[in-house]
Amino acid sequence: MKSQKKDIRSLTKEQLRDVFVANGDKAFRGNQVYEWLWNKGAHSFDDMTNISKATREMLDANFVINHIEVDSMQRSKDGTIKNAIKLHDGLIVESVLIPTEKRTTACVSSQVGCSLDCKFCATARLKRMRNLNPDEIYDQVLAIDQQSRLYHDHKLTNIVFMGMGEPLMNYNNVIKAIDKITSPEGLGMSAKRITLSTSGVPKMIKKMADDEVKFNLAVSLHSAIDEVRTSIMPFNSTFPLKDLKEALEYWYEKTNRKITYEYVVWRGINDRKEDIDALVAFCKHVPAKVNLIEYNPIDDGEFQQASDRALNNYISNLEMHDIVVNVRRSRGKDIDAACGQLANKS
Repeated sequence: MKSQKKDIRSLTKEQLRDVFVANGDKAFRGNQVYEWLWNKGAHSFDDMTNISKATREMLDANFVINHIEVDSMQRSKDGTIKNAIKLHDGLIVESVLIPTEKRTTACVSSQVGCSLDCKFCATARLKRMRNLNPDEIYDQVLAIDQQSRLYHDHKLTNIVFMGMGEPLMNYNNVIKAIDKITSPEGLGMSAKRITLSTSGVPKMIKKMADDEVKFNLAVSLHSAIDEVRTSIMPFNSTFPLKDLKEALEYWYEKTNRKITYEYVVWRGINDRKEDIDALVAFCKHVPAKVNLIEYNPIDDGEFQQASDRALNNYISNLEMHDIVVNVRRSRGKDIDAACGQLANKS
């Protein structure tokens, strides 16, 4: 039977303080519980050792902590860790710890499944079952921070919203999670170390700009030609490049922050000269850099990594136009943890 208890992490600190006052206790007890829930990541009320047993019993009678569990963990030969994260209702999402020499990055999910329909992405083949709550997003980061400390001997340095789901289709919860992650009362991480990656929802990109968010923006672009982009990302027919361009210009005007375009080059799809020329032209609208991402097959053969020659043509043309370009070699491929491969095979 579904618990009738309220999820305690849905309460603000002020609401928690009110709970204690209503129970004839001191308001500061709410501060103590809040710290246990967020800063210390308590999984049960019994963990809250500086709170009396009677108070813990009162909390347990009325509230629940819907914490995640790492259901299974796979470690790649390159050090990447993929987690199958079990949510309180039994659904599963995946998150990834990506290590390099100088940093560890958490790649986190924002939805169970995905709202969009990109043909090259394994997650898109799962129907969207629900949005993740702020605490479920936060818990993924907390779990990966603990893994970073355990396996790599230092705290988590970066976060990317590039896991399962389209973050801008779960905007409010993602923003609440980031607020907690960056708060001194949460994990105290700098917003500059967080990147939200979107397939491009123009209205929500403008909303982010209006909300004056401090994190970085990446756009999963893959083609700057509408017909090509729609063939691989069908939702592009609803959110065409013209609208995306306008939203990104608005973003830059408001934030003065450069955009990263994520771009995979596929054989016979976007490896022609006109594809390169279109990307160069698109990059001229607002200051941007391009990450060329190695493709990670998802079993069906429709999409194939382009030749090195095609990739080099992209690099030389972008550099010729003074556009910063990086080639991102994927990590965790041997455990299906690389870009586009998260699909709950577990």
